[in-house]
Amino acid sequence: MQLLGAALLFSTGGTAIKACSLGPWQVASFRSGVAALALLACLPETRRGWTWRAGLTGIAYAATLVTFVLANKLGPAANAIFLQSTAPLYLLVLAPLVLRERIARKDLVVFGFVALGAAVLMTGSETGKGSRAGDLTALFSGFAYALTLLGLRWLGKRGGSGGTAEASVTVGNLFAFGACLPMALQGFSMGGRDLAILLYLGIFQIGLAYALLVKSVRRLPAVQVATLLLAEPVFNPVWAWVFQGERPGLRVLAGGAAILTGAFLGSIPSAADRSVPSPQPP
Repeated sequence: MQLLGAALLFSTGGTAIKACSLGPWQVASFRSGVAALALLACLPETRRGWTWRAGLTGIAYAATLVTFVLANKLGPAANAIFLQSTAPLYLLVLAPLVLRERIARKDLVVFGFVALGAAVLMTGSETGKGSRAGDLTALFSGFAYALTLLGLRWLGKRGGSGGTAEASVTVGNLFAFGACLPMALQGFSMGGRDLAILLYLGIFQIGLAYALLVKSVRRLPAVQVATLLLAEPVFNPVWAWVFQGERPGLRVLAGGAAILTGAFLGSIPSAADRSVPSPQPP
């Protein structure tokens, strides 16, 4: 229930970002600033393990946070979350090069599904003007997310000496806050509704969700974690449909289904994976 709650909180990011009338730089900056404070206050693990390796991973995570906000402001929420979910495409190339991890046969099947889904989504969107810029930004967000996962895996292989995932997430939010702040302060004014949305995004959509994620992954197998977290890309466009009236077309649904199928297949361990203990997810 904790993990499913985390996934559902994560899934509300797209519609909450769209509901905020502030510009993308303001949402990206203040959302991450509030999240960093919430994480530091609620999770003691975020206050240690601040190494240069955690900082590098934090930069990748900051890029993920900022580009996800930009993608949601520029285009449909469904496209943003589905295209960010193309991270396995980049991991299949980067993991063998950086981490010396072998590519399993099933990974090629995952690659095919995710690539097909991305290609379908990039052929165009039925939801209107500006979505191409949003799609390209979301694709880059997927690449940044892949670098984040790569960095977290890199930290995990080095043990506690390399830094912690909690530190990387906190540093990433601080980086995103600082990098976007100069643009955010230009012509800045905020009403009570926007303040409430930003507080929700920082405290609940990132802070509480991550706290639930950290607690739940210690008690669940990696496959169950990966599968339950698929609730995020499933429900993200649902909230945008209900609250923003963004109804994804058949092309978007088909592309998203292909990407989610690839993600689900990728969460199923092979026989080799089952023969050794699975690392704790970040």
